[in-house]
Amino acid sequence: MARKRAGLGRGLNALISTDIRADEELIEEETVDIETGVTTRKRTRRPASIDQGIKYQVESLSTGDDDTPNKQALIVGIDQVEPNPDQPRTHFDEEALSELAESIQKNGLLQPILVRKVGDAYQIIAGERRWQACKKIGLEEVPVTVVVADDTQSIALAMIENIQRSDLNPMEEAFGYRMLMDRQKMTQAQLAEAVSKGRSTIANSLRLLELPEDAQQLLFEGNITAGHARAILSIPTEEGRALLTRKLVENPMSVREAENLARLYTGRKTEAPKRVPTPKSFKKAAKGLRDALGTNVRVKSAGGKNKIEIEFKDEAELQEIFSKIVK
Repeated sequence: MARKRAGLGRGLNALISTDIRADEELIEEETVDIETGVTTRKRTRRPASIDQGIKYQVESLSTGDDDTPNKQALIVGIDQVEPNPDQPRTHFDEEALSELAESIQKNGLLQPILVRKVGDAYQIIAGERRWQACKKIGLEEVPVTVVVADDTQSIALAMIENIQRSDLNPMEEAFGYRMLMDRQKMTQAQLAEAVSKGRSTIANSLRLLELPEDAQQLLFEGNITAGHARAILSIPTEEGRALLTRKLVENPMSVREAENLARLYTGRKTEAPKRVPTPKSFKKAAKGLRDALGTNVRVKSAGGKNKIEIEFKDEAELQEIFSKIVK
């Protein structure tokens, strides 16, 4: 009877099937026979972590010659390349795209576009922004790197590239996580390990999918922040969430103001500003002014500023007070 020591977790490589080669690391497994006490060691290779990079089998684009070696970089017609409909990133800043196009026109495309073969076309896995910039300046051909990847692997790679470069807005990231979980039948914990994120980060991101559609659109377009979104989600009812979303459209406000409104819509008390005691010198000055002017006077501090408030009934009393002050 033997017991086997547990191996190491594979992180993101759990998303990628074994027919795609990755950088490998040497794992030593130790088996101990309990009856004889003999220890047997076995060395095996398994995919390394995502931090060390993942190498994929490059698809041969041979035109029938089986001896043609696989190629990592190819030049193909730009019209042969097509975007991935499942690409998690859907919003591209037009100004940034124009700047990239100018850079490519001046320096060329320095990094090939990562694609996979789908029928007669090359579907983008990573690099759609570069492809769009190349089209913008009228390039007819682009360099590509072709890899073998199915639909799920393609989404995983696109997600990883965008997450590592912080290119996704919060809603794109949330939809991407949900798509990976659904297709790979993963739990939040498994996904967190796979993409090297904290479980709370994944949970908070997925919660954005509970926002009203209008709020999701506002966040997607950058018209509200994740802080505003959290304020909306703090309201337990759909009606309350929709109401705060409308308020944000009608009257843009700070996150703190949105949080106070959220408390109001959920029946919770807003944070009352702490009352600062009136200094004795203020009270003494107010009494002296009341006696001298014959009307109610308040000396107080508000918003970091000190001020004197003098009451008067009409214009005649105002003139009388003025005369006493300047006399």
